[in-house]
Amino acid sequence: MLIQSIAIFILGLVFLIAGAEWLVRGSSNFAGAVGIKPVIIALTFIAFGTSAPEAAVSIIAVIKGASDIALGDVVGSNIANIGLVLGLAALVSPLKVERRLLKREFPVMLAAALIFYLMALDLRISFFDGLILLIGLILFIGFLFLKPELVPDIEESARAILSGKNRTKFGNFLIGLIGLAVLLSGSYLMVRSGTLIARALGISQWIIALTMFAIGTSLPELATTVMSAFRKRADIAIGNIIGSNILNILFVIGIAGMAGSLTIDPRALRFTFPVMLAFSAALFPLMKTGFVITRLKGAGLVLGYVAFLFYLVK
Repeated sequence: MLIQSIAIFILGLVFLIAGAEWLVRGSSNFAGAVGIKPVIIALTFIAFGTSAPEAAVSIIAVIKGASDIALGDVVGSNIANIGLVLGLAALVSPLKVERRLLKREFPVMLAAALIFYLMALDLRISFFDGLILLIGLILFIGFLFLKPELVPDIEESARAILSGKNRTKFGNFLIGLIGLAVLLSGSYLMVRSGTLIARALGISQWIIALTMFAIGTSLPELATTVMSAFRKRADIAIGNIIGSNILNILFVIGIAGMAGSLTIDPRALRFTFPVMLAFSAALFPLMKTGFVITRLKGAGLVLGYVAFLFYLVK
């Protein structure tokens, strides 16, 4: 039963990643075909696509009454994005930090994490909490719409996707629709099998979400960020992680909270949420010192993430 559940989880993860890729490419190319500007496509279809796996898993988990999976996936993904993904990217190649990240995107990420923690203090994320987070997201995206020159790589990201195969409008729309269906199917398989794995191992869904789900849904960020590091594009590597963490909270938790009230285990507030805040806050001195995330700093991030996992499963 355990082996079967693990196999289904892996299959669901493959569906999740493939579905997210098809959804982003199909919807982005469809938008481009109907005349929407690349900068708008980058700030909507592509940006939200990076958090599509976490969003799909969280929404399915809420519908099935598994709040621990919905919350654990987001909290765990934000920790993994910094500790594992950014750490490994820095080990591949030292990451030069754009000063704008310290002035604009980083404060938004840290503020989102703090607001998320404060909302969680009453042990639930309500409909109104979710609404507040979504309003914050709209304000943030609106600011970028008005000042797209502040994020110089966004149009480049869009043009890279839009330079793909030249399909018809209907073809792109169909690919996006199939991607959405595959994404949701993968999410369902992961949530169902993840619940069974937790029961079989005698551990909580929260731990499964913080580990298996979080690492699984962070794989797209891992691939994108490490490849950016190989190509010496630190601005994309670091910006991708900060942007993903912002969307995980404002978009994913916002949508999940509005879909159904999320209950929080008090133990999560004593350890996991503070760890998420600590990793988020630690980025500032790591980026500020010399404006480079060196291999040594990257090794420190990875070791910190390994220590976090060890504490969870010991």
